[in-house]
Amino acid sequence: MNYIGSKLTLIDFLKTSIRETLTANGDNRPPQQLHFADLFAGTGIVAAAAKELGCNVTANDLQYYSYVLCRHLIAGGNGITHERAIRLCERLSASECTEGFIYRNYSLGGTRLHDQPRCYFSDYNAAKCDGMRMELERKWQMGKITLDEYFFLLASLLTSIDKYANTASVYGSFLKRLKKTAQREVVLTPMPIVTGNGKYQVYNCDAESLVNMLSGDILYLDPPYNARQYSSNYHMLETIARGDSPIIRGKTGVRTDQHKSRFCSSRHVFTAFENLIAAANFRYIFLSYNNEGLMPLDKIKDIMSRYGSYSVRMQSYRRFKADSDENRPHKDKVTTEYLHILVKNI
Repeated sequence: MNYIGSKLTLIDFLKTSIRETLTANGDNRPPQQLHFADLFAGTGIVAAAAKELGCNVTANDLQYYSYVLCRHLIAGGNGITHERAIRLCERLSASECTEGFIYRNYSLGGTRLHDQPRCYFSDYNAAKCDGMRMELERKWQMGKITLDEYFFLLASLLTSIDKYANTASVYGSFLKRLKKTAQREVVLTPMPIVTGNGKYQVYNCDAESLVNMLSGDILYLDPPYNARQYSSNYHMLETIARGDSPIIRGKTGVRTDQHKSRFCSSRHVFTAFENLIAAANFRYIFLSYNNEGLMPLDKIKDIMSRYGSYSVRMQSYRRFKADSDENRPHKDKVTTEYLHILVKNI
């Protein structure tokens, strides 16, 4: 999934930095003895990497679509073989097209009589998405699939339909004409199964509240960097994940019940961040934050240094392509990711 802030290309940098930090502090425990928590998990990339290493993992995100992805990748997949995964997707793919909520509100055919027609998906893909989402819920309600299979299929639907969206990258706007990828018929591609023998928990909570309930070894924080709310940028995935019919508004049909993060507010971000650091009952805290965020580097250093030994590492990487649109022009093709490190006094 093409996701703002994705750490897919930075996984090796993160793993190396975390291991070297622990080793420098005389901590050579194997991953199986470590509890890794990711409180802004997004698509679950970093949490899944920790699971693959053998850590015990807690993943969390405020957005429900993220919870679905993490529920499958981190705490799910039990009993789903490769053959079973293929079979489950084939059966769901056989669902008939249905002119449901997505079709009626986000396809050109469904909104042609609206004052503000929308074109997030082709008519076929919108109706196919509705059909698969409704059939998935029916299968679960009738007891034809397990809970892990339910989240596997829902996560697969989210990541698959996203590939055919008629957007530049996020759902804050749509293109006027269907691009080539959006014209293709959606194919339901199985999500990977990440195996492990540890203890796993997944939450759909506000990070500031959840941190008070947790304790462990490694706390990884990757909060929003700027004023763009994920609830707006990915409102379509939220609606598909929930399978509901929310009240929507405006040209983009955004949900009116958005969960907004204090980390996207220049007024609240410093308080929210210090609350997390102060409350965290973790020895090692790692904060991913780039050089264009709401919090300047010196302020992050100032806050984290109050609670223990602070250091920072950095890595350049290619900019998320949505950042090159006309609303947020940038000359640089790369940005710098800073990994702020705190060995906390606890």
